[in-house]
Amino acid sequence: MSQPPVVAIVDSYALSKTLADEFLKQGAALVRVQSTIEVPAAYRGPFDLSEYAENIVHHGDLDATARAVAAHHPVAVVAGGEIGVELADALSERLGLPTNGSALSTARRDKYVMIETIKRAGVPGARQLLAGSGDEVARWHEELGGRIVLKPLRSAAGNGVFFCNTPEESTAAFAQIAGHSNVFSERNSGAVAQEYLRGTEYMVNTASRDGVHRICEIWRTTRIAANGVADLSDTVYLMPRKGAAQEVLTAYAARVLDALGIAHGPAHVEIKLTAAGPRLVEAGARICGANLPYYAQIAHGRSQLDWTAEAYLRPEYFLARHQDQEAEGQFCAFVGLISPVSGTLAQYRGLEELRDLESFADVRVHVQPGGRISRTVDDLTYPAVVVLMHESEETVLRDANTIRYLDGPSFYDVAPDDEATAPA
Repeated sequence: MSQPPVVAIVDSYALSKTLADEFLKQGAALVRVQSTIEVPAAYRGPFDLSEYAENIVHHGDLDATARAVAAHHPVAVVAGGEIGVELADALSERLGLPTNGSALSTARRDKYVMIETIKRAGVPGARQLLAGSGDEVARWHEELGGRIVLKPLRSAAGNGVFFCNTPEESTAAFAQIAGHSNVFSERNSGAVAQEYLRGTEYMVNTASRDGVHRICEIWRTTRIAANGVADLSDTVYLMPRKGAAQEVLTAYAARVLDALGIAHGPAHVEIKLTAAGPRLVEAGARICGANLPYYAQIAHGRSQLDWTAEAYLRPEYFLARHQDQEAEGQFCAFVGLISPVSGTLAQYRGLEELRDLESFADVRVHVQPGGRISRTVDDLTYPAVVVLMHESEETVLRDANTIRYLDGPSFYDVAPDDEATAPA
């Protein structure tokens, strides 16, 4: 009896368990590689290692880690999350496996280098500055005018992103980024300042093999101004596969993947459709977060999960079928609750009303009664997320609007603390 193919996943944590599950479902065995000795704060919590043949912790010696992985004779090394991208590149390259290579690894993680790299390849990108000081940011902002965005060079999930309308705000934002730790418990060495891109933001999830790309699903985001954040993402909608916007996004995303050297595996590309055309917000050479591919799989039958596993385990199938037009499924939305307060949560008022919505599919409660709730300022601080799914788009849109109507100060029974009145 032949042995199952082995896939090594770098930094597979609870947030990327659906990717591990998909490889198992398609007949692979798994090895886990941990890129850091200490688990980053964002990933801490219970995690089941029973499905992995071995858990290999990288101590900084690439040769040693490569030897440990090679002992399992893997067919692929895949990043399980953003922090694992560079080590996955290095290991796959060292072991002679399908690889994006290490030459452009930094461009796939560093948000300043990323935009400069695509622009050098002829792909339109935002005006930006690699900021070394608050004064430098202020001078650049004054010259540019309007609103700008400041963010850490290597973070994710909206962590540490500031929308600044004045040079003074930019200086203050830089002070809150530089020298502080990001969501991955890494120290920020500086920040990137970018022009504010006006337009609807989309998330394009892809899978690739040998430079051939499959657009797996596209999500449209909506945003509100709340809790001192000018551009807070509140809902994402799974889009039909065909449409004018989808054609533009598909073409632009493929150019971004090529410019960043992403020839193998999954990618998550965030794009704004501006009046001047599509512009990259940022991209990740890994599976989309928040379990969006899992729910896209339920809604449409297949998603980035299936295509990623097939790109590595059944490349001939992937290359022959990557342009298949599959039947449309259900409409789906992810609606994040936006907490306006911080403190100790006594109860949610009206959670049962959300469960009674016609398109209700699931609710993921991140903050339970008795726990500490924070004002929502990024993707990490939603107290709960409601998943809607229905064959009628209008029903999903109606229920999403109903959630936004119900969600507000009266929805939360909270004993406030000092943070409740602190600036975002």
